Amino acid sequence: MNLPVPRGPLSGCVRSTLEASPGALDAPAVPDVDYLADDDFQLALYVCYELHYRSFDGVDDAWEWDPGLIAFRGELERRFEGALRARVGRLDCPPDAVARELWALLEASPPTVSRYIERDATLEQFVEFVVHRSVYHLREADPHTWAIPRLEGRSKAALVEIQMDEYGSGLLQRMHSTLFAGTMSALGLDAGYGAYVDRVPGITLATVNLMSLFGLHRRLRAALVGHLAAFEMASSGPNRRYAAGARRLGAGDAAPFFDEHVEADSLHEQIAANDMAGSLASDEPSAAADILFGARALVAVDELWAEHVVGAWRRGESSLLSTVTAPTPA
Repeated sequence: MNLPVPRGPLSGCVRSTLEASPGALDAPAVPDVDYLADDDFQLALYVCYELHYRSFDGVDDAWEWDPGLIAFRGELERRFEGALRARVGRLDCPPDAVARELWALLEASPPTVSRYIERDATLEQFVEFVVHRSVYHLREADPHTWAIPRLEGRSKAALVEIQMDEYGSGLLQRMHSTLFAGTMSALGLDAGYGAYVDRVPGITLATVNLMSLFGLHRRLRAALVGHLAAFEMASSGPNRRYAAGARRLGAGDAAPFFDEHVEADSLHEQIAANDMAGSLASDEPSAAADILFGARALVAVDELWAEHVVGAWRRGESSLLSTVTAPTPA
């Protein structure tokens, strides 16, 4: 993966820093921007986080834990988390009500993008949707795996059960990231890891930065559990609609990834709500509020992303920073 093209002083600083030898960082002041969607802010944070995944071509691995870069990332994280908590609001959830609160939250969140794709999207718009989602789905499950060594007991066992399915139960061809690469190839897209980072807006990067924020901090492990629980509980219906939209548009070869999630995530719903999130709240009552925070943060960021994407489409505009050419269906 190549270093992304900078979008302002923050991401420009991170890129020039990573192109040099470790130890030299002259970080600029972080401006007062929309920390949930600003292109420059979210790209800078994304690049810092990517060092903990697969990193970038030509970047020294020693940058991953460079104290100066970690301090700069920490300042970005404080702004990001603060904006999330301000948007989500104060949380108070009894431990025995966690599963019920998760279901109520998701029932109140409309599936805007999936309904649009099922009924109204053009093939070009469906291709754009896949490009947006590629930033996460080509490394699907990886951010949530950070939680495994940070849990114990029933919640850990439930998380591992979910993750095993995400990784294809050890079969490369069944890994969800592999299936999504197949979806991209079926649409004539580049299935290379990170190939479209330069084309997705800041709010798309925020959806994956949210997972990394929760995953890389042990203090936020309960928020990561809440995020994954909501992610799994809200997955089956939208993926059914994505598959239907793909077939409506003559792109049935792109549907198997979504079909897989309809089946897998319908099984994961109860495991995520009760065995993982519910058990963690029962075993650690103080974790209940953070579980709900993680779920609400997911919903909040996804709603902002949906507003951007569907809003652009309804205006007849591309939702990407630059357009991607759709193939002609066979």
